[in-house]
Amino acid sequence: LPALRDRGVRVVDTGRTQYFFLDLQNGHLSVKERVDREEVCAAAAKCVLNFEILVTHPMKLYRGEVEILDINDNSPSFPERNSVLEISEYTAPGTRFPLEKAQDPDIGVNSLQHYECSESPYFTLDVRNADDNVKHPELILVKSLDREQQAVHNLILTATDSGSPVKSGSTIIQIIVLDGNDNAPEFTQSVYKVTVREDVAVGSRVLQVTATDRDEGPNAEVKYSFFKIPEKFDKTFKLYPESGEIEITEKLNFEEQDFYELDVQARDAGGLSSHSKVLIKVADVNNHVPEIVITSVFSPVPEDTPLGTVIAIFNVKDRDSGANGEVRCSIAENLPFRLERSFDNYYSVVTAEELDREEVAEYNVTVRAADGGSPALRSSAVLALRVLDVNDNAPVFAEARYSARLPENNAAGALRQSLVKATDGDEGINAEITYSFSDIANSARQLFTLDSRTGDVKVTGPLDYEEGKYYQATVEGKDGGGLSGHAKVHIDILDVNDNAP
Repeated sequence: LPALRDRGVRVVDTGRTQYFFLDLQNGHLSVKERVDREEVCAAAAKCVLNFEILVTHPMKLYRGEVEILDINDNSPSFPERNSVLEISEYTAPGTRFPLEKAQDPDIGVNSLQHYECSESPYFTLDVRNADDNVKHPELILVKSLDREQQAVHNLILTATDSGSPVKSGSTIIQIIVLDGNDNAPEFTQSVYKVTVREDVAVGSRVLQVTATDRDEGPNAEVKYSFFKIPEKFDKTFKLYPESGEIEITEKLNFEEQDFYELDVQARDAGGLSSHSKVLIKVADVNNHVPEIVITSVFSPVPEDTPLGTVIAIFNVKDRDSGANGEVRCSIAENLPFRLERSFDNYYSVVTAEELDREEVAEYNVTVRAADGGSPALRSSAVLALRVLDVNDNAPVFAEARYSARLPENNAAGALRQSLVKATDGDEGINAEITYSFSDIANSARQLFTLDSRTGDVKVTGPLDYEEGKYYQATVEGKDGGGLSGHAKVHIDILDVNDNAP
């Protein structure tokens, strides 16, 4: 376990909420705080939290997931503790009246399972399973009402789940019996369906509902309204009471809400009403640019890095769905790197060719991402990579053989001449050259010295043509990394008339 810290193990920060941390002392993955499944995953059937662990020595990315299991910690609840339902005394037995659904944020057996209603000789409760597996309670009138006998009926509707222990919630339904008007409005359709693009302009009218009433006069005047829809839906749509047209009042967002179910009520002037459902499906539009998130960059990169070494890891995100959210990544083909896809939308940049700092010392690798929309949306990010020098270049002398001519009888130290010069393609200490004689006769060693830093040759003793007409030596140039180069030096001594007959 101590090796975890040495290998640079950490949980990757991807920009979203991190619920877990890795204890490098014992290797345990722990939660930072209590996780509320309903807050994290809402009504999703399976709640899974993903995490990524990065090992930097050697660099590798691992993926893990933790499933959050539901417990029965929420009771079914109704939006209102009391509700009023007005029904005409002429309403025919068998007429159905949709009731407010209870909400239970738990899932499975812990969610809403059963409805029960207090006994009444006039009403019975029926629960329908919709296509989305949501239970819809409805009151069915089983006996004709008589306002003169009983003007108000009070029922208690109870919703229970199947958790352990069982939890429940109740609401009181007050039914007021209306007198007179014996024909309720009738919708032309029991369900209205429409599909709209998420980029539809605010103010657009997307649907019109229509109901007719067989009565005459005020009892046939129908007005439309939403029937107890969620507040956030009420801000998104407007229903014109006179025409039944539905208008969009705020911008749609497929990624936040891709389906709306609205209950519409048609009510005449006499108080009779009927209901219909409006199902609005939102079609995704390619309106999110791919996002590139750089997870880790290994820079500088030694120029002797082996092929296939990972030098950067990044992932891409696109909030659109389907082809609009499918992202393809690429880099320029003329670079010594290639992309490898690891899992999901994670990519690694690896070396594809040998690097040479002396040819290219820095790379700006542009990563490009494009989604599958039409037209495609694109984004890019730049990885700045610096190539680290390796001592792979020996010093090189400008000439293989250097020559010089010096007159005899020079005073010691009187002559200083820059004779040899070498260059090194590396940088830093790998390019610092030290000069020395590697092959020189003792007679010449007493007359000349070589400056180890500059390569300057200095005369240290008197020169005498009659004793030596020329001198030869080998000069070695060695860099800070231990590589060396060599050159020959030949010095001719010029005669001066310093001897009498």
